[in-house]
Amino acid sequence: MIKKIKLPTATTLMMIVIILAAISTWILPAGQYSKLTSENNKAFVITSKTNTVSLPLTQKILDSLFIRIPLEKFIKGDIKKPISIPNTYQQGAKNPQGIIDVLKAPIKGIIDSIDIVLFILIIGGFMQIFNKTGAMLTGVKYLANSMKGRERLLIIILTFIFSFLGGSYGMDVEAIVFYPILVPVFLAAGYDLIVPLAIVFGGTMVGFIASFSNPFSAIIASNTLGINWLDGFYERLLFFFISTAIYIWYLLRYADKIKKDPTASLVYKIDGSVNSSFDLHIVPKNETITLELKTKAFLLLFFLTFMSMIVGIVFFNWWCIEMSALFLGSAILVALIEGMNEKSFVSEFTKGMESLLTVAIIVGLARGVTIVLNEGMVSDSILYYASNVVVNFYPMLFIILIMLFYFFFSIPVSSSSGMAVLTMPIIGALAILLNIPGREVVNSYLYGIGIMYLITPTGSVFPALTMVNVSYKAWIKFIMPFVIVLLILGAVFLMIGIKFN
Repeated sequence: MIKKIKLPTATTLMMIVIILAAISTWILPAGQYSKLTSENNKAFVITSKTNTVSLPLTQKILDSLFIRIPLEKFIKGDIKKPISIPNTYQQGAKNPQGIIDVLKAPIKGIIDSIDIVLFILIIGGFMQIFNKTGAMLTGVKYLANSMKGRERLLIIILTFIFSFLGGSYGMDVEAIVFYPILVPVFLAAGYDLIVPLAIVFGGTMVGFIASFSNPFSAIIASNTLGINWLDGFYERLLFFFISTAIYIWYLLRYADKIKKDPTASLVYKIDGSVNSSFDLHIVPKNETITLELKTKAFLLLFFLTFMSMIVGIVFFNWWCIEMSALFLGSAILVALIEGMNEKSFVSEFTKGMESLLTVAIIVGLARGVTIVLNEGMVSDSILYYASNVVVNFYPMLFIILIMLFYFFFSIPVSSSSGMAVLTMPIIGALAILLNIPGREVVNSYLYGIGIMYLITPTGSVFPALTMVNVSYKAWIKFIMPFVIVLLILGAVFLMIGIKFN
């Protein structure tokens, strides 16, 4: 009997990716583009390999550098990261990353991602405090009991909601608050761990592919390219509805199969009998569950905390610091209402932080990959040589290759906004030569990075897998057929966009 090959843990896999990134800095040529930044809205600063130059803060300077971004975007602060200047790539001396650099990378990555890391840890503390009240357990039991026989409808509604949140504002790491709620519900209904994972993580990522109004990808990419973000909006919205509908059908098909035959579960086949990360017991079939007033109040507080986070992100530009403060404040409020003493609060909150420590570390490790490639001076080289390959192709083939370029380049560059400011000026300049509309360049970027985010080890997949205790191998087995469908769908949309330009 052949023994099944087991993948190492998510943490180890991320370290392997960092090592591979370091090896690439010994093999690939080093080089970089000159970068343009705004200095306190007083002047432009161009930094190249040899020197740094200050220039007037005018639209004429941007036009002369072939950077098609309105000056007001810099003045308003919409463009904060350094912009790559087209036609300025220069090879430089290699800076290969060695063993010490590899060991430093995860530490630098954690420091660079400390806002997200702390947000995840505080989420863990909040969930632990909230779970101590028993409201979550009672609420999950009530939901599981009330939704019996209607789980398929619940899958449809929840998947659409998460997809909409991913497409509208780019929900990502904050979605982890839902796993402790949904995992027990779907396990109680007879599904496996992949189903809640596919609803929350898969749903948000499928919506992110379209990013019809996502300020962190569609809007900043459009700004960097110098076009109105509403150009291409309806195409992205149509892609959102079609891709989400196909994904819901795909997930329901899998869920129905598991419901009929639990041994058909990919988790069971690949990981064996694994338990949920959340120690919540499900209501017996004959037990009646009612929600007391205090329980309803706690559940309302939980709901209001999450809604406050959504409102803060969408309308007040909140991010990790503000969200962390919100959940910390909610945890303290829950403890006060529950009558929890100071010693118990600190102990339980710390225990909750410990439960998500691995998830937080993986986020830092993912950032470490980008750090190794940047410090090894090969990120710009990958962009330069890839763009030179695709520039000589016909427009339809060019736009598909650009999508594939973003698909693979999002492995080393995991930030959607960072990817936009790094690549859009160069890719946009190439597209103009082939008479390709800017909206299709933005859409190829969105489709490419969004589809890869479903599987890339440098994205949010490993934190999500760690949360629900599912292996990467099981997730890949589940999602890869749909990834192929998405790539085909994206190519069709892009070709139609070019055809009817």
